[in-house]
Amino acid sequence: MSVEVNQLISYLDELLDSNNIKDFCPNGLQVEGCSKIKKIVIGVTASEALIDAAIENKADAILVHHGYFWKGESDPITGMKKRRIAKLLKHDINLVAYHLPIDVHFEFGNNIQLAKKLNITNVKPFPGIKPKGIVMQGELPTGTTANKLAKLIKLNLLREPLVNAVRDEDIRTVAWCTGGGQSYIDVVAHAGLDAFITGEASEQTIHSSREQNIDFFAAGHHATERYGVQSLGEHLEEHFNLDVSFIDIHNPV
Repeated sequence: MSVEVNQLISYLDELLDSNNIKDFCPNGLQVEGCSKIKKIVIGVTASEALIDAAIENKADAILVHHGYFWKGESDPITGMKKRRIAKLLKHDINLVAYHLPIDVHFEFGNNIQLAKKLNITNVKPFPGIKPKGIVMQGELPTGTTANKLAKLIKLNLLREPLVNAVRDEDIRTVAWCTGGGQSYIDVVAHAGLDAFITGEASEQTIHSSREQNIDFFAAGHHATERYGVQSLGEHLEEHFNLDVSFIDIHNPV
């Protein structure tokens, strides 16, 4: 089966409500390729390695969480950007990217998929932060130690987390934001939650954890954001009867 590019983009825009989410990059079709799509390669980031894999797999489209044309980046299409885009154009491959819409979606999003991986229950958006769902909160089914939660993260995300455990009590309430969400630790701590999980840490994050008595886990930007786009790809495979494959380009960050 195949689907027209415009049909696929219209479907994804509506499904992910992308037109109503203010973002740091354009969401949807970023580089136009062939008009009909039969095979899609899914990945976290539209790196040259992922493009090469898509070419090898004879894909018509690449769907990623991290695409191109970020606010503040250099405009000229030179160097790394030129090489990436040149390969897409030469092989007539569509590049489709959704950033925050994939983070916050309550069925296919990165945050909800991470909750499933870590068996977090009573999941709901953390109040007062936009877009809704960029930070989520919930509960662990039974209270657990920071050490046990770290082992659960390593088991399910295949990555050793950076852990800053400051509390003596078990963790019961938790908030999280996949990717580079470390700046949200202060608002989460102010709400009195036991722990905060994100992808990355900054130098000041550890001080915030120590001084506000909240356990902190940095589980990897790439590792925490594999599962939203992968889940979305599985949905597209079923909905449009397309050939969809997820290719994980290793990234230790």
